[in-house]
Amino acid sequence: MDISRRTLLGSATAVAAAAVLPALPASAAGRHHALPAPVAGHGNALWDEFTARPFTHPQIPYIGRAGCRRGPRAAGEGPEIDAVREYGATPGGRKDSAPALNRALEAAGRRGGGTVTLPPGTFRIDDVIRIGHSNVVLRGAGSGRTKLLATKHLTELIGPYGSRYGGDKSAWSWTGGLIWLCPTARYDSLVAAIRKKQWPFEGWTGNRRDEWRTLTAVRPARRGDWTVQVADTSRLRPGTLVLLRLADDKDHTLLQHMAGGGPGPASYTWDGRVKLNSFVPYEWPVRIVRIKGREVTFERPLPLDVRPEWDPRLTTHVPALTGAGVEGLTIEAVETPMSPHLQDKGYNGVLLQCAYDCWVRDVVARHVDNGIGLTASSSCTISGTRIAGRGSHHPYFCREGAHDNLFEDFVIEKRSVPEQPGTMLHGINVENLSSYNVWSRGRMEMGTFDSHRGMPFANVRTDIVINNTGRHGGDLRAGPLFGARFTHWNVRVTNGRAGMVKIDGLAPYSVTAGISEVREFGQIDEPDFTGDLHSRLVAYGRPGSLRPRNLYEAQRRLRP
Repeated sequence: MDISRRTLLGSATAVAAAAVLPALPASAAGRHHALPAPVAGHGNALWDEFTARPFTHPQIPYIGRAGCRRGPRAAGEGPEIDAVREYGATPGGRKDSAPALNRALEAAGRRGGGTVTLPPGTFRIDDVIRIGHSNVVLRGAGSGRTKLLATKHLTELIGPYGSRYGGDKSAWSWTGGLIWLCPTARYDSLVAAIRKKQWPFEGWTGNRRDEWRTLTAVRPARRGDWTVQVADTSRLRPGTLVLLRLADDKDHTLLQHMAGGGPGPASYTWDGRVKLNSFVPYEWPVRIVRIKGREVTFERPLPLDVRPEWDPRLTTHVPALTGAGVEGLTIEAVETPMSPHLQDKGYNGVLLQCAYDCWVRDVVARHVDNGIGLTASSSCTISGTRIAGRGSHHPYFCREGAHDNLFEDFVIEKRSVPEQPGTMLHGINVENLSSYNVWSRGRMEMGTFDSHRGMPFANVRTDIVINNTGRHGGDLRAGPLFGARFTHWNVRVTNGRAGMVKIDGLAPYSVTAGISEVREFGQIDEPDFTGDLHSRLVAYGRPGSLRPRNLYEAQRRLRP
């Protein structure tokens, strides 16, 4: 049945944001759960179809548990450290406050956590601000009141950072931050490798992807299951963060599965995609909720099938950063012209790396090469943020196997100076097998929906207004632009440009729903897969018409 031709039923209002979800109920421990009927008034046919099979829908992913579960702490909750009074940070911009801030953040970490506070004012920083311990928060007085003015870039502070795939590209064009949230040992190992020009992998299993050990083998299971059977539970504990590790086989059936399967992915040339094949094994961090016998229940459903040919395991990983955040400040770099494409020096804003259940809230990044990003981080929330100033290469980025993250109430402002020749603007970026990430309630005055190859899959963009001016990127060695289950839901395009927003002709097993009427210009892409893409175009030309208005908020209200 052609859903795009069906009449939308009812006129329900948009779903309001719900409170933090409660712990997984006992009824969720089994497989193939059913949900209660949709909330009264949510008569949209596509939504009804999704709620009938929310964890296994072929085209719309379940992203109702994306983002930080713990949430930012309220002021006064937990110990606080005044960075000015106790450690000598100096407002006014005359003195470098980075040493004082880093001492305060380190002290909070040694105490087991705490909040380092900054009053209104401008604080000059001549070094990277590092949050390397769990439960440590850096909190200013508000993004319009507290400013960190960064005078140096990452190439100057750490050194040149080349690509592990060769060429003359600067890796500071896609990673690193002048505020860098990363476990201390992981950060130190990365910096040491960069200074030795041993360009590292950046994820959960170390610079050479060898810092892990098997906890147990996993029995076959299906995408959408909350519970798996394992061979041995003796090394597992409720509350523990583990990695689900899936390796590909010689026929690349795991990559085909990520693309939705079928003749198109089966005939795709997976061999020779050097970058893409370096992103597997797929590593999915998840916390264990309960253990009963040999049954292990997770805090969110499986993102993929678990099949014997992929050697499925639960494994250890490098120590994670959890419960950490940055709030209420502006990170502003000294204003310099944008660098040529892929030659960024590293005037970057905030990076979360190997972080889980962390957040960035009420933060502005101004005059930065790259704004706010996630490298191999999961279950984090970026909320109430804004990218401003002279223009950024990647205003927001989500890469190197970043999963289950939420970007909400975000803004990319129009650049304050004319675009520089030879530079590149992307937008809201996702790449490198990153999955189940959400961009919700955004305003993009420039940029695009940047799926940056590396076959990201099962990502959602919803309730967004965009002036679609950017370009996507990505090396062909990184493989397809899209895997399965991308969903664009209620998106208003103000300049009528289709590129990377209308994806029914590009993304397999995808949904483009409730977007403006658009046309191709400036960038036209060919689909990576042949044959029927099994993609759908719904409520075309009627942005905002679908109910629920915001797909993420509606999914949050569903109870397993």
